Amino acid sequence: MNQWPTQQHALDYLARADRIPHRTEGEAELLRQVPTTVRRILDLGTGDGRLLSLLKIDRPDAKSVALDFSPTMLEAVRDRFAQDATVQVLDHNLDDPLPDLGTFDAIVSSFAIHHVTHERKRSLYQEIFEKLDSGGVFCNLEHVASPTPELHRRFLSIIGYSPETEDPSNQLLDVEAQLQWLRSIGFQQVDCYWKWLEMALLIGIKP
Repeated sequence: MNQWPTQQHALDYLARADRIPHRTEGEAELLRQVPTTVRRILDLGTGDGRLLSLLKIDRPDAKSVALDFSPTMLEAVRDRFAQDATVQVLDHNLDDPLPDLGTFDAIVSSFAIHHVTHERKRSLYQEIFEKLDSGGVFCNLEHVASPTPELHRRFLSIIGYSPETEDPSNQLLDVEAQLQWLRSIGFQQVDCYWKWLEMALLIGIKP
């Protein structure tokens, strides 16, 4: 059950987002892995535009496309970039094939792809590969599965949730399965570049 189209669910997430432990460490590593020379950025599941706004600090002239399907998030990201003509905001559900937007030097995502089915994750990674220019980078700062139920409960407790209150739309998958997918699709330099419990930064480069 996906609650993200509801205003209350989106607002509850935004209220908690800045308090997630170590989140800024993962974001900082992602920023280090995206060249400051990129010309086009695609942000999948942009939310309120937090990650894209961080990227644009050192890449102010990069043309960017931000995708989300939550009305609350779309309103927030449009407000954030209202004065920035380089950012295009589009309503798009990641359950559906990516729209024809051309190619990009960098495709990024932050805590969004884990909401789609595992089958869709795999096909989405293939679409991402096809939309990257040669040498382009894919960075996915993601919520991943723990190896044991006990570790999952421990992670939830640390971030202020329980098995009863966690997002019912979560469809978590382990890191290694996703890295194997990226390699089989054709990405190179594939690795988990940063991890803290169920938060991981997965990266691959298109040759």
